[in-house]
Formats: sequence, structure tokens, C-alpha cells
Amino acid sequence: MMLQGKDRGALSPVAVAMTSGCRAMYRHVMRSLRQSLSQSLRRFSRDEDGVLLIFTMFLFLLMCMMGGVAVDLMRFEQQRTKMQQTLDRSVLAAASMTQRLDAEDVVNDYFTKAGMEQYLDEVEAPEGLNFRQVRARASADVPTFLMHLVGIDNLQAVAGSEAEQRITNVEVSMVLDVSRSMVLYPNQSSNPQKFQNLKDAATEFVETVLENDIEDRISISLVPYNGQVNLGPDLMDQYTVSHQHNYPNSHCLDLPQWTYNSHHIPTNTAFPQAGFFDSFTATTRDNRWRSSPSFTQGNGNFLNVWCQPIAANIIRPLQNDVGQLTGYINNLVAVGATSIDLGLKWGLNLLSPNSRQMVTNLRNRNIVPDEFDGRPLDFSAEDAMKVIVLMTDGEHFAFEALNDTYRSGNSDIWRSRGDGHLSVRPPGYNQYWVPHRDEWRSSPWNTGGGSATRLSWPEVWQDYPVQWVAWQLYARATGTNQYTIWLNRFRSQTPTNTMDNRLQDVCNLAKNNGIIIYGIAFELESSNGANQIRNCSTSESHFFDVEGLELRTAFRAIANNISQLRLTQ
Repeated sequence: MMLQGKDRGALSPVAVAMTSGCRAMYRHVMRSLRQSLSQSLRRFSRDEDGVLLIFTMFLFLLMCMMGGVAVDLMRFEQQRTKMQQTLDRSVLAAASMTQRLDAEDVVNDYFTKAGMEQYLDEVEAPEGLNFRQVRARASADVPTFLMHLVGIDNLQAVAGSEAEQRITNVEVSMVLDVSRSMVLYPNQSSNPQKFQNLKDAATEFVETVLENDIEDRISISLVPYNGQVNLGPDLMDQYTVSHQHNYPNSHCLDLPQWTYNSHHIPTNTAFPQAGFFDSFTATTRDNRWRSSPSFTQGNGNFLNVWCQPIAANIIRPLQNDVGQLTGYINNLVAVGATSIDLGLKWGLNLLSPNSRQMVTNLRNRNIVPDEFDGRPLDFSAEDAMKVIVLMTDGEHFAFEALNDTYRSGNSDIWRSRGDGHLSVRPPGYNQYWVPHRDEWRSSPWNTGGGSATRLSWPEVWQDYPVQWVAWQLYARATGTNQYTIWLNRFRSQTPTNTMDNRLQDVCNLAKNNGIIIYGIAFELESSNGANQIRNCSTSESHFFDVEGLELRTAFRAIANNISQLRLTQ
């Protein structure tokens, strides 16, 4: 295809004058050479007049030709660049999955508006259930002004471009901090707006990510965490559980250290159910009777219990219903301590392909939508993208768990049927200590007729804080210097530096398996807490350190990065 005449007129006046002069000089030189060639040859050996003039004309002619070549190449590159840029813009627009027009029509329209429709050679637009690909080629014959003097009449400008948008199978784990600090200022005064900001930001995230998911390609797992992670009854039923108790809405597992070195939590290995217990509430330690304090409550919730019995705070695995997910988010309750490592561990587990059978079982119970049967997909699946959004407003709080001996089975403690007072027979003793009377007895204290009721360990912890039991029922009976010994017999602690290390282990496991981690540090007072989240994130650009309404901006940016259009050629 030839360029239109207007393209020839695109040269500057200087270039036009230079080209005209070169052509005239070329014709004059060639005519003079033909007329006098024979005479010049006869005289050449004996006559030296005019030698410099002829040499000068040849140099001028050579200069004109070189200049003309530069002009021709400049026009060629200008035309090629314009075509390439038009191709790139048009195929990017045509490849968008939100584009409702025919892809070929979109490309043609771009070229028509650019006045280059005659150069478009072909457009191909293969598409499938979750992708659209657009390939286009264009070419133009650019006529030369001076290069044709050496036999090159045209230069062919060729351009090609290809763009693709693929709605990848996306699996997201939203790991959200619902600890009590989410409703408090740093000085521990009430700040409900802080938690509301999280709910608003997370709601917008869900709406943005799922807005154009017409093919049900995106699953979102909601993983709220505080000091523990409440699985809910259906998810916990998928695991082998030891030391079970029946406290309502308390469905947490205590995971051993080795699980943090794997992306999967096996369902056929027995893990102890986390006890419903309060090891944080302090007790007055003097050598006299003080009744057990009630479990500290705030807004109807147990403040110091590790596995909070809150049905609204359970894991919601692999969901895609916007209304349901936003409802779950807005019903979250902020209470308890902070175990970021545990929250991330469960978030990763829900992205592990080893959890596939578990997800199938939940689908059969109508807990997970049918569209997500076969998930989580393999880490190596080319059409799968796995994302973790990890958000916290603090740092680790030393984790506590009951020791196995005191999780289940009969305790050493009896309760009177009449007045409810307790008696205890410590290991190795053959008498019963009655703390409210400061005395030993040969049988348990009882005022209700019949025999006193022997409590199970879960019954003990559901009614009495651990520190009170260690002091009133054991240390006062066996020696007050034994208090710490008894406390450590009942429960064990995981220091925060160990939890930091476990967090980074899980982060590295996720990143090494191709999972993208976005970290959000929300109004953190601790530099260590912020650094833990920064180091966990995939890169510095995946980390957000925000305050107030900036949290919404962070979630919005993450949502917009989920689906990206990329130029492939």
C-alpha cells in the first residue's frame, strides 16, 4: 500500500530544496558525462584542467545521496512508530474482558481515527471462558525520495502487537486482625471507628474484586484471628481432634511447632482442641480465702479467653457471594489477644492444594459453592493466582495453651452439691484441701446430700481462671512457693520472638510457592510489628503502613491489582 501524497509534503522546506537541488545536479552531471565521456577520456592523459570541478561534483552528489538516505529512513521510522503505537493502544483496549464491543471492530476504529485504516492487514481475537487475546498486524510501503536512485523504490514498515487479558482463577485469603486492640486507642480508651474502618475497607475490597467475576473464577476465604483462630463446627469436623470439649462456639485447635514448617495442616493427624480457659486474669495471692473472680467480660464477650466463643468470628472458606461475605465482615467482633502467625497459618492452609479433599467435603455440605470443587488449585497451575491479604494493628502477644494432662479427663477437684464450694486432692495426697475453710478433710466438702461432684478439667476451666486455681486450690494447699510450678503445670507459653519466627517461616513458605502476600500495618505503635508485616510482604510495594481512612485506600489498591492487563508482545 502506497503512502498518500500528503505524506510526501510532510518534508520541511529545507529538505525539499535539498532534494530538488540534488536531483537537478544529478541530471546535469549525468548528461555532461554522457556528452563528453569520449572526449574526456582522450584528453584525460594529457589535460589536467577541470579535474577538481568533476571531483567536487561527485562529492556533492554523494553528500546529497547520503542526506537523502537519512531523510528516507527518518520518514520510514516515523511511519513505523506511529503504526506500532496505534497497534499497542488498540489491542490493549480490545483485549479487555470488560470490553463489550467486537475486538476487531475496536482495533479498526483506532486505526480509522488515526487516519491509518489502509495499513491494517489483519486482526485475530481468540477468546475463551476466562481469557481474551488480540493479535494485529499492519504494514505500509513508504516510497523513497532519493534511495530509489540506487534501486530502492520503497521501504516496507511492518508492525505487530499482541495483548491478552486472562481472568485467572484467583484464590484469596483475607487474614484479618479482630483482636481487642481494634476497638481501642493506644491508651486503651474506646475507639469503635477504628474497627469500622476495617469493616468498610474489607467490604469495598470484596465488592471490587468480585464485581466483574461473571465466570465465578475468584474465591475469597475470610480468616479472622485474635489470640486463636475459630474454625467453626463444620471446618473443625474435617480434622482429627483430641481432648475435645463441648463449650458452645469454641472450635479452635492448638497447632504444634512443626506445622509451621509446612503449607498444609493434615486432617488425619490428631491435634488437641484448644481449651476454653482464662489464664490471663490475675488473682490476689495472699494466704487467705478469696472466691473465684468471674470471667472478665466486655460487651458480652470473654476478654481473656483464648478461643473466643463467638460464632460471627469463624473462618469462612472459599466464598464468592458478595452479600454473604460483606455480611460476615460487618458482623465481626473485636476481642482477645493477637497471634498473627496462627492467622496466617490458616490462611495459607486454605490455599494449599493438600486441602482439596477438605474443600470437597465442605462443598458436599453446601459450605463451599459448587464452582470451587477441585480447589485449592496446584501451586504450579499456570492459570491460578493465589493471594494473601494480611492485616494487623499490633504485634504478637505471648500465646498460651493448656498442657495435655489438663485438657480432658477427671480433675483433682470436687464441687459441693449444696453451696458449690470446692475441694481438691493434689497428686500424692490422700486428703482433701478445702480452701474456703483453710483445712484438710478426709472427704470432699459437701452440703447438698449424697457425694460431691468430681469435675472434669474442661468443667474446671470453664468456671475458674487458671491463676486462681493454681493459687487457691494448689499453692495454698502444698506451699505458696509452689504457685509458679503449678501454673506452669497447667499451661505453657510461646514467647513472642518464637511467634515472630514462626510468622516469617509461614511467609516464606507462601512466597516460595508463588503466593502473593499483601501486608497491611494499620495504626501500629510498634516498629517491630510493622517490620514483621513488611518482611512478610512479597515486596516493599506490597506493604502498606496506614492510618485511619488510608486503610480503605490500601485495600482498594490491592483489589485493583488482582486482575491486570499485560502487553505480551
